Amino acid sequence: MKRLDKKVAVVYGDGTTGVAIAKAFAREGAMVFLTGRTPSKLATAANEIRVSGGAIETAQLDALDEQAVEAHMAAVVKTAGKIDISYIAIGIPQTGIQGIPLTELSLVAFSLPLTTYPQSHFITTRAAIRRMVRQGNGVIIAHTPTPGRISQPFVGAMPLTWAAIEALCRSISAEYGRDGIRAVCLHTTALPETPLIDEVYAIHGRSHGTSYEDFHAAMVGRTHRRRLTTLDELTSAAVFVASDEGSAITGTILNLTAGMVV
Repeated sequence: MKRLDKKVAVVYGDGTTGVAIAKAFAREGAMVFLTGRTPSKLATAANEIRVSGGAIETAQLDALDEQAVEAHMAAVVKTAGKIDISYIAIGIPQTGIQGIPLTELSLVAFSLPLTTYPQSHFITTRAAIRRMVRQGNGVIIAHTPTPGRISQPFVGAMPLTWAAIEALCRSISAEYGRDGIRAVCLHTTALPETPLIDEVYAIHGRSHGTSYEDFHAAMVGRTHRRRLTTLDELTSAAVFVASDEGSAITGTILNLTAGMVV
């Protein structure tokens, strides 16, 4: 028996991380509903999952559109009968947001992540919880990188952003744990397999007066294991948390930072 047999998962985000999570959930037996803003990415992911024997439906969706998110969640429950897992993997480009001293950062650049990430997490989470309460179970999973716990120069509002999402996770667990709903944040370093690391580390290399390679090496050196979290480690952890094996984990972060955060 697969670890997520008969479970229904909605994954928000058609980037590298969201697609990897969708594939992992489908591989473990879940019926996956993948949403995103790029039809070509959604179509490619759906084809790859179906070829591998997984079950998936896709929808073009803006996670900041309250009405669209509610309508999609209602359609998921109508089709699949329930919602067991909600995973939020949305993201925005970091150029113009990171790599700039706070005193030179515009209010718009400072505010963008603070509105985009927490609001999208709230909108999607609220839609899921409304259905999970009725069925008496479910799990909300988010991904929060290290700036949520370790502040460093030139990261703009990202530390506040990730900390807000971790606080939302704790609030969900405290308020709805009695209804059988769990909330967990997966805490990682930058992920080497994702294109975002190339953008962000290049930005910080320039901001610190060094090269991408040197900045990357410095970040690796801050971990106990001298390596960054891999995408496979993130997806494996997500499957574990989403499965019945992770039923005791809620209101907390699962630390996957290889010792960068202790």
